[in-house]
Amino acid sequence: MLVMTANVAVLAQGLTLRQDNIDEVLSELTLKEKAELVVGAGYKSMLAGMTGAKVAVPGAAGMTRAIPRLGIPAIVLSDGPAGVRIEPSRKGSTDSFYCTGFPIGSLLSSTWNTEIVERVGAAIGNEALEYGVDVLLAPGMNIHRNPLCGRNFEYYSEDPLLSGKIAASYIRGVQSQGVGTSVKHFAANNQETNRFWNDSRVSEEVLREIYLRNFEIAVREAGPWTVMASYNRLNGIHTQEDKWLLTDVLRNEWNYEGLVMTDWTGNRNTAAQIQAGCDLMEPGKRSQIRELVRKVKKGELAEADLDICVRRVLELVVKTPVFKGYERSLKPDLAAHAVVAREAAEEGIVLLKNDQSALPLAQGAVAALFGVGSYQLLAGGTGSGHVHRPYVMQLDDALAREGITVFAPLAALYRQHIMAHPPKKSFLSGMLGSPAIPEMPVSYATLESAATGADMAVITLSRQAGEGGDRHLDDDFLLSDPEIRLLTDACEVFHSLGKKVIVVLNVGGVVETASWKQLPDAIVLGWQPGQEGGSALARILSGSVCPSGKLPVTFPIDYFDLPSSANFPFDYSGRNSMSAGSEKENDVKNVGYTVYEEGFDVGYRYFSQPGAPAVSYPFGFGLSYTSFEVSEPVFSGDTVSISVKNVGAVAGKEVVMILDPVLRAFGKTRLLQPGETETLILTLAELDTTHFVIEQRPGI
Repeated sequence: MLVMTANVAVLAQGLTLRQDNIDEVLSELTLKEKAELVVGAGYKSMLAGMTGAKVAVPGAAGMTRAIPRLGIPAIVLSDGPAGVRIEPSRKGSTDSFYCTGFPIGSLLSSTWNTEIVERVGAAIGNEALEYGVDVLLAPGMNIHRNPLCGRNFEYYSEDPLLSGKIAASYIRGVQSQGVGTSVKHFAANNQETNRFWNDSRVSEEVLREIYLRNFEIAVREAGPWTVMASYNRLNGIHTQEDKWLLTDVLRNEWNYEGLVMTDWTGNRNTAAQIQAGCDLMEPGKRSQIRELVRKVKKGELAEADLDICVRRVLELVVKTPVFKGYERSLKPDLAAHAVVAREAAEEGIVLLKNDQSALPLAQGAVAALFGVGSYQLLAGGTGSGHVHRPYVMQLDDALAREGITVFAPLAALYRQHIMAHPPKKSFLSGMLGSPAIPEMPVSYATLESAATGADMAVITLSRQAGEGGDRHLDDDFLLSDPEIRLLTDACEVFHSLGKKVIVVLNVGGVVETASWKQLPDAIVLGWQPGQEGGSALARILSGSVCPSGKLPVTFPIDYFDLPSSANFPFDYSGRNSMSAGSEKENDVKNVGYTVYEEGFDVGYRYFSQPGAPAVSYPFGFGLSYTSFEVSEPVFSGDTVSISVKNVGAVAGKEVVMILDPVLRAFGKTRLLQPGETETLILTLAELDTTHFVIEQRPGI
């Protein structure tokens, strides 16, 4: 008598997953296998360097589980807002596996150029493909509700249209390489304090217009393969368990057909997540598999609901490079991608001030570089937005390439200081990046010596940020006392000799500028510009490139001018406090909440209203080395045409924005030579609501 198990029978039939037999494969899966497919394979990929686990891509954030008997492979998920985050070395190999460090999200949105962002996405997607990554956990696109959010550097803007359009471009670029994306963090994830449990309390009208609108644009225009549900609660319900958000809005209203995964969360109510339409639990624990099997058997979870999620996992799997048998080369063209990174950085650097044409610097000039960031630039933030890049081009080296001499005695002092303060090494810092090293005290005598030997001062002020904690006011949003002293003394000494002072802001998010911006002659907002950041900054400072970046966020005069400041968790020292209030959840969790009491008054939507406080730099602001003449807009249906002429002396690019009363459309010209004109045809976005009044203006 022949005895055959069900599994052996399936193998005998030769059933294996194909793009056209998902339902058939689904019907052959056991209940346990179904549960395994919707629960990730754990942290072993990310922690491979510490545990020695053999995984497809060491350092990747996670994986799904394979079902080999049915030809279902495990797929690899990797972080990637500013580049693919994987380990740069592997046990048993002498090869390196570096990835290009691209500019942060704040800078990409400052380009106002969807074409360059799509090129960035394509380069990142290609590196993911060649290194064996199937889905990139990016872009991050939460709204800049408040400048103290620790992850604003990963995100794009205070405006949902700009955020959505930039994200859609990034997604199209990545997915053009056959690699998926995961837009995150869905939704209203606008702070890091108490991020696993915080309850974002926001009205539906505001939620739809401000905090969901950018996700809707990205979903409708770019079709991301996956969406990542955020850690936080939304009006009392964890987003990962919110059927209204994940099914009613995302799928039924926006017609989204892809997969929804969790952010990297421990055990929650896995059955409730499935019922809400959350398809994949990451990083995944075996206890979640057991929970799903148990609840289906007890009738607490319908197997049909589980089947819906399993089908979406299978639909994702069949799209991936690993399923299609792509042979990764492990050798993407990093040199070509570095050029893309530099060009993107150049377009997103914002010139905030340039009195009496202090910039560009004259060829052959000698520059005294102050600030640790002048010699150790912060290319990007920490956490999942960190990238193991092959190098960072430093500003001092890059200036020399542009014909600017760096004042050597001062540079020697800074290099000694940097060597005396090496970044703290740990497993986590190696994986997620390190904080900035402390600034070097500068004596008045050192300033006098530098002012005598150099033609100008360049002061780089740096700020680091990362996930897991929000920024604070003192020494972060505000300049520190030593920074103010350095800036004040440098301006006094250099100006007394008729020499200029330039400030470079090497930051991930908004900092206070109003109290000190009158001191220097020029201010350049370099953001955290990626591994080619020094080159991009040097080319801007030297005039090889004409600045064309514009602000995607408002720089307020005072932090407390922001309506959201009344409901954002902070203290002055950086020890983040609980949100506006706290409550007990099942007498177990002390859960904070944040009331979005400001409603629609986010960023320029508030500051553009009559009677609102003045700002230090408005949304959309940015100077140039040339001048442009912009025609009156001509409206025709849902389009508008605007002609832009370069009436200055050097080639440059210009951004056009239509604000009516909020941002309705934007575009950026190609590089226009002096006297050259380009006509932009822009499509107007629909206004969802008009619940607020803003004084109409033609644009900035």
